[in-house]
Amino acid sequence: MDAAGLDSDGREFKTPEDMWREQAGDPSKKTQWYRDGVSYWEGVKANMDGVLGGFANVNEPDITCSEDFLNILFSERFHAADARHQPLVVLDCGSGIGRVTKNLLIRYFNEVDLLEPVSHFLETARETLALGCQTNSDMHKAVNFYCVPLQDFTPDTARYDVIWIQWCIGHLTDEDFVSFFKRAKVGLKPGGFFVLKENIARSGFVLDNEDRSVTRSDLYFKELFSRCGLHVYKSKDQKGFPEELFAVKMYALTTDPPKKAPRAKSKTSTNRPRTIM
Repeated sequence: MDAAGLDSDGREFKTPEDMWREQAGDPSKKTQWYRDGVSYWEGVKANMDGVLGGFANVNEPDITCSEDFLNILFSERFHAADARHQPLVVLDCGSGIGRVTKNLLIRYFNEVDLLEPVSHFLETARETLALGCQTNSDMHKAVNFYCVPLQDFTPDTARYDVIWIQWCIGHLTDEDFVSFFKRAKVGLKPGGFFVLKENIARSGFVLDNEDRSVTRSDLYFKELFSRCGLHVYKSKDQKGFPEELFAVKMYALTTDPPKKAPRAKSKTSTNRPRTIM
């Protein structure tokens, strides 16, 4: 990919390949890359302000915009009859303290599995969700809590209607990004889809030297989606965040290409002369 980028200290890289070669170009560097990322979050308090980087005020607009997006996807891809015959199940990747599960996913899905590599975040999520909330009943509950990093996780076959991935994919190298999605496809039920919600760089990429993550541009993401064999079914920009933060975008991704609208038949085509062979 021919796209220049920067790190958080302003250092330039000509291409993502140059950056990844330096940061994770051999097994020991790659191991250290992931170890440093988890170590950063292990030093963060397991509360709203901690997991949102000091911007707890973005929780409400984040959930509101995600819910609007989810409602659109539900109306187009799921029907009420489907939920009656089998439970709707979602995987919350990079679940942190269970913020998105508690405030959104558990209200729409019968079962939620949480995936999070930082143990004290996951324990907080388990405790919070065990206390219950208004919608957390026998019909809507957190089921499994996996303390496993994305790059090492393989879901059970055809378990999930939706795999929700928010503010965590930036910790994966391009190679592991593609590998994760290819493995995760098997975890989707027929008609299921991914929702990826992430920070977006204006162009190229931005490497964060502190938490060991990469913010990719929209074009960068779309190239990786293509390598994963995924298609953008629908996308939506996040609204209502402070201007000093990265832009945020949501993508609904499917394994099947979007259906094209039938082309209108030309009224003149029937009278067009043919060449006789």
